[in-house]
Amino acid sequence: MNRRTVLGGLFAAASVPALSACASGITSLDSQGSSSGGGGSSKGGVTIGTANFTENQVLGYLYAAVLKAAGVKVKVRPNLGTREIVIPALKAGDIDLLPEYQGALLNYLAPKDTSAEPGAMQNALTLALPSGLQVLPYGMAADSDAFVVTRATAQKYGLTSLADLKKQNGRLVIGAAPEVKKRQVGAVGLKDVYGIEFKEFKSLDSDGPLVKGALKKGDVDVANLFTTDTDIKANDWVVLTDPLNLIPSQHIVPLIADRKADSTVRKALARLGNVLTTDQLTQLNSQVDNDKKDPEDVAGAYAKQHGLVK
Repeated sequence: MNRRTVLGGLFAAASVPALSACASGITSLDSQGSSSGGGGSSKGGVTIGTANFTENQVLGYLYAAVLKAAGVKVKVRPNLGTREIVIPALKAGDIDLLPEYQGALLNYLAPKDTSAEPGAMQNALTLALPSGLQVLPYGMAADSDAFVVTRATAQKYGLTSLADLKKQNGRLVIGAAPEVKKRQVGAVGLKDVYGIEFKEFKSLDSDGPLVKGALKKGDVDVANLFTTDTDIKANDWVVLTDPLNLIPSQHIVPLIADRKADSTVRKALARLGNVLTTDQLTQLNSQVDNDKKDPEDVAGAYAKQHGLVK
């Protein structure tokens, strides 16, 4: 997918109010805190940005659907690029809202933070976020990175976990999106945590046709995919276990600019977060990737089916 150019922005460290736990287990910002109360307004509309992979686009259109139903004027700018592009764009004001993932976002902002439980990560995110941004309550749905091999490769090399890859140092080729080469949940962490060294890193796409095609053809031995990808089960691929917990929990969490985070937006997104499950998100992804449906149409149909829109 092509990436569009968006304006960058500089991060400034900020401390924001503590989180309070809800009975449902989904945490939210203290409604009395300066970060979440009173200052924002969605009356001028909300621009939603998405990263450059299917699931994030589906989530972006789901956000748009529930916000429209709440009376908010929305615009979606899909397929903008990686986290290294979209978060600075959010800070700079080019977009107002992003679908994010707890663990990956925390690792991007605070690579040394070791929080793993969703509630702890939510607290850590509030401390790591730049001034002017906040995370809203995280939802039930989650999607984690996965390092996958074919069944034949797993049997050939005796691979069941990431730890097993070290035995094949210098022999195997990994395929992933280019940014994974420099990420902790990627080549950097695989070496630091597991001592894994690959023969080659092939820069392909993010859980897309290039990396999956390369895995099928044998052009790569290991592929970085997402756990919500139905192609993993369909192709009988093996997800390598993570005994040293390199990969953190990845609940879906809205990342929004303070300037737009009013009660209307917060309530609409919370409704979606309390309805959307991981299995449902997996099926929505499949409708786009395998059935070739439009992400906006898929999101709209889901929102209507589950009573999120009239």
